[in-house]
Amino acid sequence: MADTKSVIEQAYTAFNARDIDGALTLMTEDVSWPKASEGGTVVGKDEIRAYWTRQWSEFDPHVTPTAMSEGDDGKVLVRVHQLVKSLAEDVLWDGEVVHTFTMVDGLIAAMEIGGPGDEAEAGPSAAFAHRG
Repeated sequence: MADTKSVIEQAYTAFNARDIDGALTLMTEDVSWPKASEGGTVVGKDEIRAYWTRQWSEFDPHVTPTAMSEGDDGKVLVRVHQLVKSLAEDVLWDGEVVHTFTMVDGLIAAMEIGGPGDEAEAGPSAAFAHRG
């Protein structure tokens, strides 16, 4: 899991640095990604680029992995500390969530919010509940 851990950590580092290209190089072409601030999912690198561009025009999220483990199904569970601020620096969310990654050929093929047994959220995650 050493290489997988490195890829996932690099993805978080790139996300926090707003380095979209750096993050996308770590993903498959048909990657599936949750739209935490809007609800639903996007598929593919172009859709992720558009989504993150919209998200970062409204919010300032910062996500730091705190623990990583491999699940029985081969998926990688990452506990993260997530800090979401408004563009005016107001704290909208400061807490922990679990991200579940599916890897294919050493690249991120999918990310989901939540771990085993968590109910999937159809709408925006709690971190983005205070839109505006």
